[in-house]
Amino acid sequence: MNYFAHALPHLDRPYFLAGTALPDWLSVIDRKLRLRPRLLEPHRESENADVRELVAGIAQHLEDDGWFHVTRGFVETSAEIGLLFRTRLQGSDGFRCGFLGHIVTELLMDAALIERNPRLLETYYRQLDSVDPQTVAAAVETIAGRAAHRLTEFVTLFLRERILWDYQTDEDLLRRLNQVLRRVTLSPLPAEAAGWLSVARVRVVERLPELLPREHYRLELGAESLGLA
Repeated sequence: MNYFAHALPHLDRPYFLAGTALPDWLSVIDRKLRLRPRLLEPHRESENADVRELVAGIAQHLEDDGWFHVTRGFVETSAEIGLLFRTRLQGSDGFRCGFLGHIVTELLMDAALIERNPRLLETYYRQLDSVDPQTVAAAVETIAGRAAHRLTEFVTLFLRERILWDYQTDEDLLRRLNQVLRRVTLSPLPAEAAGWLSVARVRVVERLPELLPREHYRLELGAESLGLA
């Protein structure tokens, strides 16, 4: 699950939203810094309300990933999209295609949710803009017991770049996807892959209710308006 899907049921809680994003932020700047449940537990009742909300958001991210990655919708859709890339790339680099099946499914889920109600993405960014990146970094260092180098700068960059808006077009999504591939030292995709993303986008939209089943994913704002009913 990616940033917006994690955040969508909790848009009224700024530091909680930051917490749902933190595991992914840390995976970009320091893959060895992982906020495991055992590290969170001592801080759940922190005297600092912002820290409590961050911890709750991190815990929500971990809980979401626990059920999401074993749903039939995700297992089948990510495998199907991985096969799409493997076929287009003529069988080259099976690991990259498996990775693409996973990440493209998640990015296109965000795209589908944003397309149904883009004003909610405006709310998401407006809420995160009210969060102090230095407070977030200090809390992470307290929780992890080690320095979170570059986290303040990265959160500031994340808020400035507004990358989730780029998920709406295949060309912009491909550009962002290739940035991820380069970061994890995998070969970027060719320009024609924008067309492959278009095919995958249709499939993710079709499977969205199975990717975010209502027994796990509850939206106060109304599942019907987001195509999850």
